[in-house]
Amino acid sequence: MSNQKFKLVECPRDAMQGLHNFVPTDLKSQYLNLLLQVGFDTLDFGSFVSPKAIPQMADTAQVLDHLDLTQTSTKLLAIVANLRGLEDAIKHEQINYLGFPFSISETFQRRNTNSSISQSLNTVEGMLSLCDQNNKTAVIYLSMGFGNPYGDEWNYEIVEKWADILVAKGVKILSLADTVGVSTPEKITSILPKLITKFNKTEIGIHLHSTPVERFEKIEAAYRSGVKRIDSALKGFGGCPMAADDLTGNIATEDVISFLNSKGETLHLNIDKWNQAMALSGQIFG
Repeated sequence: MSNQKFKLVECPRDAMQGLHNFVPTDLKSQYLNLLLQVGFDTLDFGSFVSPKAIPQMADTAQVLDHLDLTQTSTKLLAIVANLRGLEDAIKHEQINYLGFPFSISETFQRRNTNSSISQSLNTVEGMLSLCDQNNKTAVIYLSMGFGNPYGDEWNYEIVEKWADILVAKGVKILSLADTVGVSTPEKITSILPKLITKFNKTEIGIHLHSTPVERFEKIEAAYRSGVKRIDSALKGFGGCPMAADDLTGNIATEDVISFLNSKGETLHLNIDKWNQAMALSGQIFG
């Protein structure tokens, strides 16, 4: 889909990471292999993080060995939380993108990656260097990008400040992440166009969480804002287990597809494979 207008990023890692029951490696791989055949631009398939923190992702390297990349143009993205995870992930040639959650909430940065914002900025610098050396691209998520539940100060100027700093350091893909579902259509349409206009040489994406009733209005707001890189997850499963116990889920991919189709956008997706993935998802998520 590299020549397509929209870069749809399917996020099964985000959907699975908080599940209590461990999903067998073979079943994970079967599910991911179906999603690889749908035609998404990118598959956020796993993470190289502490297995104590996220037990569900302990087999990411094994899963990677089971993925069939011969019949797909979809690129692989893996999340890391520190330089140790980065050094593990960087060894794998199959991975195109390495993602890092850079929170503009100090409380959440410590909660999510056990590091301060300033320490995380050092991680980003190391990540950019290693990605350049290993033919990979960093994807930096501005998490808590629409506010936070911890009382940490938030406003557009803070969002823009950190975007400025990260782009100046060489970040090419920046995704504004609503980690706890506090975004609104008004926030999306006031923040995203400004970022897209100011950082016009940087790919600006969006990673939203939402309750089911708010999904379409948030998708429409992102569309009206001119965002072309959209993260979502099949059936809206998942969320970040480090943020809260009762998170709103991801934006549902089927809602993104339905909305874009209604606008006459051409997505070139293999709906047969998508339906097979939908059917198999019941074995993973119950």
